[in-house]
Amino acid sequence: MHTTPEDDGSPPAGAVTVDMTAVDMAAVDMAAVDMAAVDMAPYTVADHLVDRLAELGVDRVFGVPGDYSLRLLDHVTAHPTVRWTGCVTELGAGYAADGYARLRGLAALCTTFGVGELSAVNAIAGSYAEHVPVVHVVGAPALARQAEHRALHHTLGDGVFGHFAAMHTDITCARAVLAPGTAVDEVDRVLTEVRDSRLPGYLLVPADVAELPAERAPASLPLRADGTDPEVLEAFTAAAAQLLARAGSTDRVAVLAGLLVHRFGAVDELAGLLAAGPLPHATTPWAKSLLDETAPGFAGTYAGAAGSSESTRAVVEDAAALVLAGVQFTDLTSGLFTQRISRARTIDLSPRSARVGAAVFAPLELPAALAALRPVVAALTPAPLPPPEEPADGRPDDDAAPLTQAALWRETTAALRPGDVVLADQGTSFYGMAPHRLPPGVTFVGQPLWASIGYALPALLGAGTAAPGRRGVLLIGDGAAQMTVQELATVLRERLPALVVVVDNAGYTVERAIHGADQPYNDIARWDWTALARLFCSGERVRTDRASTVGALRQAYREAADDPGGFALVQAVVPRDDVPALLATLTRALGAPGAGP
Repeated sequence: MHTTPEDDGSPPAGAVTVDMTAVDMAAVDMAAVDMAAVDMAPYTVADHLVDRLAELGVDRVFGVPGDYSLRLLDHVTAHPTVRWTGCVTELGAGYAADGYARLRGLAALCTTFGVGELSAVNAIAGSYAEHVPVVHVVGAPALARQAEHRALHHTLGDGVFGHFAAMHTDITCARAVLAPGTAVDEVDRVLTEVRDSRLPGYLLVPADVAELPAERAPASLPLRADGTDPEVLEAFTAAAAQLLARAGSTDRVAVLAGLLVHRFGAVDELAGLLAAGPLPHATTPWAKSLLDETAPGFAGTYAGAAGSSESTRAVVEDAAALVLAGVQFTDLTSGLFTQRISRARTIDLSPRSARVGAAVFAPLELPAALAALRPVVAALTPAPLPPPEEPADGRPDDDAAPLTQAALWRETTAALRPGDVVLADQGTSFYGMAPHRLPPGVTFVGQPLWASIGYALPALLGAGTAAPGRRGVLLIGDGAAQMTVQELATVLRERLPALVVVVDNAGYTVERAIHGADQPYNDIARWDWTALARLFCSGERVRTDRASTVGALRQAYREAADDPGGFALVQAVVPRDDVPALLATLTRALGAPGAGP
């Protein structure tokens, strides 16, 4: 607990409120808050909040307790289907919630006022950037305490309680400070917006408001209405049909799929479109594992001219007609914006609108647009798809060969099994795995837009709890892992099946490749990762190995596979300056004069 200097109890000079976030204390009739009734209430605002989370498919709340949130957490632990998952840090809890939401559809994070919520801001901002619906519930001082305008702990000492809610304005789609009379409606409003916008939301819950009596909701939250205009859909379909007809046959029409297909619930419609032709197709690195990478017609991962194979580029860039489905090009997933795509031959589908050439059609939702294209594609002249492309490099036979980045990601791909959830942290892990084709049923999670190193380790906790029984495979560099390593203790406490691969290359290799290869700011302390895992849990479930050769890595992976429900950590030692080919291309461009950050 932070200590604060004593004050005289008077409001500070020049104190201000924030219109959207600060509670108007003059408007709150504190006499109406009958605490005796609260003590006897069988159902409260907090109960309503947890029930609504359960209705949306949330079965756990991640977070760190604090004195302002303790009573609120009692309602979580008492709930029949929602459980509390305490984390080591608020940042780790935020990353865990993000990983959970990517697999489950929506997640909940609970922290305390001020110090707790601000520790999680980085995670919430990342969820906003990458369209991940996380509701951040913050336990706040009681309204009665706020009305005194005193310098309470976890505040700035100025008697104003709206500062931190205001800080969330640009990284959440909806916010509410709960107050008597409107609390239940505001909970429903924020949760509905989070669900429908696929973005984070923020609920500030004063301790006394959480305990206020509430009526049980008579109905479920309203279903989201399809915002597509039928006339717009008809016009779009006609324009798309003209463009596709000029292509003539299905082998001259390609699809490039992006992450937003998943975020906005259009995966089934995309699969239907690809089956209608069938069509040659690819994904961006951000959408890796969105489609079956072993299926006929899959052309690989497209990352612009700087990061794609020639065959993948030909499918995307030379198609007579190209459907961009939910694609958002970013610098690190497009080879620094080196994509070569002509608008004139492109059908570009966004979450709420579409383009055919230069013509814009809105409002038109992504699932509806994909569904409308299916009969159009089915009417094209069918053409056979080319056979799947064979991997360019085979597995080395020599077990004694030193482990390199190329061998590490080749062997890791070979060791994956259907159902695995792969979490690749930003850097060598993400870009090392991006070109490799994954087995069917593998889910791939990365964060290439927000690109916060250390994210994937706590996200392993979230993904593992969101998909019980599926093995989590964490791929992370040593520098990134040092940032959030504490949450390995939570993964072990939850007894999640996991394979953790720490790439030991003596520091921030991506930064070395961009600039300052021998500068001390790219160095880190060297850790014995095999000993560290046992620090967190000394039980028999923990298996650790150190691999510096191809054979040692293969053996470690085989032994991990022998215990599918256990936890294994592999310290994979590779040369300090070795970088995957795709990442080498990107870092050379980033390090060029005038091209860097």
